Amino acid sequence: MATDRRMWPLYAAGFTTAFGAHAVAANLGGFSADAVKSLLTLGVLLALYDGAEVVLKPVFGTIADRIGARPVLLGGLVSFAIASGLYAVADSPGWLWVARLGQGAAASAFSPAASSLVARLNPAAKHGRAFGSYGFYKSIGYTLGPLVGGALVWLGGFRLLFVVMTVLAISVALWALLAVPMTPPLPRTRQTVLDLARRLTDPVFLRPTAALAGATAALSVGVGFLPVTGAAAGLGTVATGAAVSVLAATAALVQPRAGRALDAGRITARGGLGIGLLVAAAGMGCATLPGLLGVLLAAVLIGAGTGLITPLGFSALASSTSPARLGQTMGTAELGRELGDAGGPLLVAGVATAASLTYGYAVLAVLLAAGPAYYFCATRSRGGQANREPN
Repeated sequence: MATDRRMWPLYAAGFTTAFGAHAVAANLGGFSADAVKSLLTLGVLLALYDGAEVVLKPVFGTIADRIGARPVLLGGLVSFAIASGLYAVADSPGWLWVARLGQGAAASAFSPAASSLVARLNPAAKHGRAFGSYGFYKSIGYTLGPLVGGALVWLGGFRLLFVVMTVLAISVALWALLAVPMTPPLPRTRQTVLDLARRLTDPVFLRPTAALAGATAALSVGVGFLPVTGAAAGLGTVATGAAVSVLAATAALVQPRAGRALDAGRITARGGLGIGLLVAAAGMGCATLPGLLGVLLAAVLIGAGTGLITPLGFSALASSTSPARLGQTMGTAELGRELGDAGGPLLVAGVATAASLTYGYAVLAVLLAAGPAYYFCATRSRGGQANREPN
């Protein structure tokens, strides 16, 4: 039970960053014309949150290693509350830009700090279950963000939404202050720039990070483009919205089960990551099929693939990293996820512009399947060479 009490505020922090990202982003299209005058302006507003995370997550991850993850977690949550409160008080379109940039910078601090604490506060044998639960509550935030955010905006405008986010962040910060123990920084050996580059280009780091980036790319493409495919097939908004909800719910449900399977030894991290990428690739392939069946199959498979990859990827990173460098590793891995989050939709949109959306899905499916296929072929080749060697 002690472990549960320590973990709950960390799960709530994961929910907060996911809810904060999607609750606002999903409702910006209906915001005041004074703030959102064009699609370009809307795109920049959407990018502010994620852009801050791309730049700052590795930085705050390194700071967490230096001073301890708990102060960075608390500082990030308090900063998120301040950024949200600024807009709640001002209630002015111009302050929306400041608030979103501040929220993204704050999330860049408490998100990798929370991941680092999940690893520090659990033995290696329970990392799968811990990261599975963390991913589950983060997925709940992604799922509820657009729904609850839309309801709050309908009831009281963006001001009410930002008031709720302020209260949420303050509540989680107080909870973490009371329940999360101090984790003092661990002694570290001196690290040069060359040492850092060597560590971040090691396959032990690159494989799970690339898998996490691929999973996030598939998830973003599914959420963003499956409704477009459904609408082109004549499906209504209820049907396409249900498909996206199925994707998010599948990802949320699979993550704890995948983590428990890893801890029990029923799957390995490397094998599970490969299977997850192949399942997500199959989902992209199903997205090319016409009608509701293709959309639903794509949603289920993409959700299952990303749900399998997420806890296994973070568990693999935690188990291969010195506890003194967990913040830096988690922050850099989160950077990889953010790049996948942006790169997947950009790739599919670019191919769709040149050819069609079907080709965009197909290209991403091939890229997702390429890693596991290459590893399988390389393993078979090495096995064949070993069998041919003379005794």
